[in-house]
Amino acid sequence: MITGGKLSQETRNHILDKGLELVSKSGLEGLSLGPLADLSGMSKSGLFAHFGSKEEIQISILDHTAEFSKSKVLEPALRAKEGLPRLRSLVKHWMGWSKKAGLPGGCPIAAGLFELDDSKGPVRQKLLSMESEWRTFLKKLAKECVDLKELRSDLDLDQFVWELCGIYLVHHTSLRFLKDPKADYRATRSFEDLLERSKSKRKTKK
Repeated sequence: MITGGKLSQETRNHILDKGLELVSKSGLEGLSLGPLADLSGMSKSGLFAHFGSKEEIQISILDHTAEFSKSKVLEPALRAKEGLPRLRSLVKHWMGWSKKAGLPGGCPIAAGLFELDDSKGPVRQKLLSMESEWRTFLKKLAKECVDLKELRSDLDLDQFVWELCGIYLVHHTSLRFLKDPKADYRATRSFEDLLERSKSKRKTKK
């Protein structure tokens, strides 16, 4: 069992990998340091010695989640052609990403939005910052589609992102909580309907 000394990056990543698995199943508030210590081969005092507090561990796990999901969602999307192909690729990889990535539960960030909605403190602020950054990125992708004239010029980008995030959250709860076998189909259909309503109006030939 690792009990002291400077934490190597390899050991830190191992702890955060195990923390991500636990938070995926139990949520940020349900994170228990005992099981995390056992899974990572450390003592509880050792975890506190290296991270300082449970909040610091939670924030570190959120950062680790963002890095982990980047290779599963963001990087594949950025390899697609700019505009609608990139937006479609992002949504395809984003919907249900935690299950595709092999996590034992759901997305810790999505769960955290509900867990900590009435809370205060640095963990909630971290989630708020991450969600704001993500929505800004989605808005940027939608703006690229507008600039390429794939979506109409008067599109309300904030509304578009609002509806897109709504589709993600409904898909998440339908897939994880309701176990709806049509969750993927309904999410894809809703996204395509959103795109259709947002596309440039083509002039009909006389």
